[in-house]
Amino acid sequence: QVQLVESGGGLVQAGGSLRLSCAASGRTSSSVTMGWFRQAPGKEREFVGAVSRNGGYTWTADPVKGRFFVSRDNVKNTMYLQMNSLKPEDTAVYYCAADPVSGPTKGDDYRYWGQGTQVTCSS
Repeated sequence: QVQLVESGGGLVQAGGSLRLSCAASGRTSSSVTMGWFRQAPGKEREFVGAVSRNGGYTWTADPVKGRFFVSRDNVKNTMYLQMNSLKPEDTAVYYCAADPVSGPTKGDDYRYWGQGTQVTCSS
């Protein structure tokens, strides 16, 4: 079992930055791929980014590439999402997830989910 708790969401003006954290616990938390997803009101959940078990490889969705960066610190059992140059269209609930059964970009493949944290970007 892996338990996930997100933090760091909030309200930010367009062009600003936020860093989300996802604290993981459980005996396998540092040995699984982890990812970030988001869901805006009235829209489907979408992949944002993911990081491999040892942090050596990351995946980033095209809409946020060059602005958002995923990383992890396995000593602290924490994954991060650094979000720069935020836009109003980035407004969503952001979720962290862990341990996909196959590739890292499909939400349905992930076994464990956090409760989400709200990010609101005003224009």
